[in-house]
Amino acid sequence: MTARLILICHGSTDAIRSASFPADEPLEEPSATRAAALAGTLPKADRCWTSPELRTRQTAQSLGLSANVEPMLRDCDYGRWAGRRFDEVQASEPDAISSWLRDPAAAPHGGEPITNLMRRVGEWLAAEQARDQRGIVVTHPAVIRAAIVHAIEAEPQSFWRIDIAPLSMTWLSGLRGRWNLSAAGCTATQRHFAGAR
Repeated sequence: MTARLILICHGSTDAIRSASFPADEPLEEPSATRAAALAGTLPKADRCWTSPELRTRQTAQSLGLSANVEPMLRDCDYGRWAGRRFDEVQASEPDAISSWLRDPAAAPHGGEPITNLMRRVGEWLAAEQARDQRGIVVTHPAVIRAAIVHAIEAEPQSFWRIDIAPLSMTWLSGLRGRWNLSAAGCTATQRHFAGAR
């Protein structure tokens, strides 16, 4: 039995453009249009999920997916930093930002530590690995980073070394208790030409 997952990063938002910690902001209109253009390129899926946030639900809708909301795939809770620009927080709380970027267990913002996010995503992946099906997930860069770190059994500190672009796709396959990273950061067309089944 092989589980196959395509993790799609939600489209661009004002928070992405302004380098802010996300809140529950909507998708930018150009991203909705780009997502709609991808709708016909996605492979068939047995199940589709989206995280609860507005931007992921709007992306899934633009992609033409009938997706179930999965709370375990929600974005990281950035606590009191949510909605604030990164450079503003760094200027006012340099030690807190430094601690957060260095230590995945730190939560100086009063929200969720990265280690908790990785544990949550790992638990969801473990449950999905038992299913012989193809699934599509529309979620956040942080959730996709956590899934990659879990899949390749990397150190938690590697979380920040993975870039996930809006509307990019990451492909995982799970078999016999482990996950493999098939592709990351690509479009549906790129993955098709790379020989995806």
